[in-house]
Amino acid sequence: MSAMPAMLRRRAGFLGKMALEVAYRCLDGRTDIAAVFCSRHGEVSRAVDLLGELSQGEPMSPTGFGLAVHNASAGLFSIARTDRANHMALSAGAATVEHGVVEACGLLADGAPMVLLVVYDCALPAALAHFEDCDEQPHAWAWLMTAPGAHAIGLACDAADGTAPASTQPGGLDVLHFQLSGAASLVRQAGGQRWTWTRDV
Repeated sequence: MSAMPAMLRRRAGFLGKMALEVAYRCLDGRTDIAAVFCSRHGEVSRAVDLLGELSQGEPMSPTGFGLAVHNASAGLFSIARTDRANHMALSAGAATVEHGVVEACGLLADGAPMVLLVVYDCALPAALAHFEDCDEQPHAWAWLMTAPGAHAIGLACDAADGTAPASTQPGGLDVLHFQLSGAASLVRQAGGQRWTWTRDV
């Protein structure tokens, strides 16, 4: 984050700072790289704060609103780097990380030589905590994805059949553990689908 101008860095919240830190480290100075930012909840804490202000009859801050939208971190990253490469923000419930990978693969298939995938999330604010369906905790990681080589990770999807055990972790941490552990496969049930990750396909 030290590479980001201080004025923009101060705008990022806790979650945004995590996402931006891993994005900067992963790109390591590269430019003109398409990016997919994936977060199930995004800056929902900021949105809750804004709704609280509205309920008290206070005017909504345009800056606060701009930083509460789902593509806030992607936008700050693009502005700070004056990088006009394609970037998007994505949320797809419990299967957010899988849909992020599918989107990144689509960009690669469309001709992008590399795609930055940033996965980040944190716990819901207290007002929404009863909606949590797993042990939410702060995390952020990034991959610089390229076309498949000799040691690729595969991702397949079919209808959920109830055989995959329910995970107590967020999807982003399940996938990160799979990547770092060297496990041969990971099966996740999320979003009404069964997602199967395999190594060295």
